[in-house]
Amino acid sequence: MNAVAKTENGAVTTAEPRNFLIPPVDIRETKDGYALEAEMPGVTKDGLEVLLEGNELTIIGRRPKEATKAEVLYRESSGRDYRRVFELDPAIDTAKINATIEQGVLTLHLPKAEEVKPRKIVVSD
Repeated sequence: MNAVAKTENGAVTTAEPRNFLIPPVDIRETKDGYALEAEMPGVTKDGLEVLLEGNELTIIGRRPKEATKAEVLYRESSGRDYRRVFELDPAIDTAKINATIEQGVLTLHLPKAEEVKPRKIVVSD
């Protein structure tokens, strides 16, 4: 089945459906927030999109097209792009999320909102 899309001038086109790979992730909790690492080999900063809509975080990694003049005899890696969607806890301060990518590993820092962080209460005399 083909997907239907509209161009900027309103024309309707059909496109092949996109098959994405789901990147494996590790999520760690720290006292200040969460760290999410997604493995997306072959993806650079230019091919990366991190979208936040409401409490839904979407990561999309596009690999550059491989330019080779040789005939591929055997391939274990896929040339497909990556996509994964997460529903964020309301305790995350979405205004302070930041991201870096290094050697195909995307790292997102998801800070906890101040009101949910543990704090020490001083006991008065």
